[in-house]
Amino acid sequence: MVTKGTGRYGRDVLAGDWRRPKKGAVREIPLSRDLVVEDADETFCGAVVSWDKAAVTLEDRDGRRRVFELGPAAFLVDGEPVTLVRPAAAPQGPLRSASGSIAVADARARTARESRIYVEGAHDAELVEKVWGHDLRVEGVAVEFLEGIDDLPAVVAEFSPGPGRRLGVLVDHLVPGSKESRIAERVRGSDVLVVGHPYVDVWQAVRPRAVGIGAWPEVPRGLPWKEGVVDALGWRMETGEAWRRILGSVRGYGYLEPSLLGRVEELIDFVTGPHETEPAEL
Repeated sequence: MVTKGTGRYGRDVLAGDWRRPKKGAVREIPLSRDLVVEDADETFCGAVVSWDKAAVTLEDRDGRRRVFELGPAAFLVDGEPVTLVRPAAAPQGPLRSASGSIAVADARARTARESRIYVEGAHDAELVEKVWGHDLRVEGVAVEFLEGIDDLPAVVAEFSPGPGRRLGVLVDHLVPGSKESRIAERVRGSDVLVVGHPYVDVWQAVRPRAVGIGAWPEVPRGLPWKEGVVDALGWRMETGEAWRRILGSVRGYGYLEPSLLGRVEELIDFVTGPHETEPAEL
């Protein structure tokens, strides 16, 4: 059932949305899966999961779904009234995945390779899955996450990398002289590649404009970084909800910083390259 129907007599001009800006005075945003919006009456906030000509279905963080009628200024994005519109017809040419690679139509996930990619945390893994998930499934590469960089030497030892069993690792805040860089040097080898981005947390690898902010705020040393960011931005939410908002704003590789894009592509090449199963000739 559509939550806001017009009824058999049409819409009452004095009811509901008469104070909202007229069509054309608000920004139009194409519908896309995982776009996080709120209905204009501020009764429900959720991610877009499906739509048709007349309505859109939203799902909140607890898995509850509601259907809303599409219409002028019927939704809010970061508090701004917007009009959700159906996306334009797909352009002619090869279909691209979120990572920018050519999507393989009707591809089934390949049997997982022995090689793996490790990232530092759940948020890193979710971001990699959202942008590179199609590519990874086609290549049969599994992504797992660490509980912290301190555990990396033990993880590498247990994994026992070797020819045909390579390990790629993505590390947060991998800058010269850092603890992370010292640990990375201890485990690097011919079958272990450790790369990283310079950011304190993977949140910063999402371009600020994608999230609707001018820049990621500076958080004083000694304060929890994620909580500090949420407070500085004035977001009245827990860090988990903040991450859902950030992740929902990412619709492809163009929403990420190049310093992350290059490193993930490097790891995928490392664990899937032909040299993985073809040892170099002596």
